[in-house]
Amino acid sequence: MRCCHKCSAEWTGEKKPAFRALCPKCSADIHCCLNCRLYDPGAHNKCRSRTTEMVADREKANFCDEFDFADSAGQRQTGAPGSKPRWDSLWR
Repeated sequence: MRCCHKCSAEWTGEKKPAFRALCPKCSADIHCCLNCRLYDPGAHNKCRSRTTEMVADREKANFCDEFDFADSAGQRQTGAPGSKPRWDSLWR
């Protein structure tokens, strides 16, 4: 289940939301790092992709082409700062 990072409301829209898509419940940006499967606070630039650019505000909309909506909060990485990124999970 894909959910908003801010209010946990279920996202029933398209799997790859538009860059400016908003949560219908709380109006939070949907196409943002905090909703992405690649987001990892312990990784360089807080992203498990090696090709993305630095994003200053992770909860705001961005134009990242590698955005992949996390299927659940459990799929998002929550590693401690400085923890090693899980590169192997990118190749599954």
